[in-house]
Amino acid sequence: MDAQTGRQIAMSAIHVFKHHAMATHWEIRIADEEQTYAAQAAQAAFALTDDLESKLSRFQANSEISHIAQLAPGETLQLTAPVLACLQFAEKMEAATNGAFSITAAALQTQPEKPRWSLEQFSIRCDAGKLEFDLGAIGKGFALDRMAERLREWSVEKFLLIAGGSSILAGAAPAETPGWSCGLGDDHSPQRFFLSNCSLSGSGLVVKGKHIFDPRTGQSAQRQNRAWALAETAAESDALSTACMVLADAEISKIVASEKSWLVFLEADGAEICFGGRPLPPRA
Repeated sequence: MDAQTGRQIAMSAIHVFKHHAMATHWEIRIADEEQTYAAQAAQAAFALTDDLESKLSRFQANSEISHIAQLAPGETLQLTAPVLACLQFAEKMEAATNGAFSITAAALQTQPEKPRWSLEQFSIRCDAGKLEFDLGAIGKGFALDRMAERLREWSVEKFLLIAGGSSILAGAAPAETPGWSCGLGDDHSPQRFFLSNCSLSGSGLVVKGKHIFDPRTGQSAQRQNRAWALAETAAESDALSTACMVLADAEISKIVASEKSWLVFLEADGAEICFGGRPLPPRA
């Protein structure tokens, strides 16, 4: 084996890197890159995730989200660019899902009315109530999107990013493959697809119980089976899959019809019902 052949074999491998953040496990798989370089790029992406956790976690007393929760009506707080971007995207997804997704869904458990706020240039103002934001349904997806940006800054294009087993973001496909093999569920799921340049997220009540609330009513999600969403970005698929846990089938159909890049799968008696005009990815 000559040096060039050895290098080609080393670069054809899929390198796997693991990390723990945001109370869950993270994994980066990188294809067609030299191992040491791939490791350095992965560590740069994980470092970004740790920084985002320090800003977005409501469980960290010094995070911006915790400081936001301390605002009284009329008070404002300066925000860093990542936090502002995340909150702006959360507002966008709340509007797109007709209120079925909201980062204040859990706030109705402790407050009589939904809190209100205004985002200004790099700041947030509390307009009413207590701004108890829970980014659990969008934070991991938002972090995955930022990780993908960081990997691309390192010229790493062929990657698969996994957050907690419920959110996946696929970059370009490994060489000579139709995509990254991903399942609806765990690694042994019989329903598998080849994904590239898109995200797949799932929501359900099996692991954490009734942790999903309908922001429109304050009641627990009624859907018992899992909901999966496919979208261009992980923040979109994260928020959309959560919203689908409280939306009726007719509401889902109407919402995804307005966004051609979205596709929703609902479990029903061991089968999947699809909503949306986006073509199904190739089956693995």
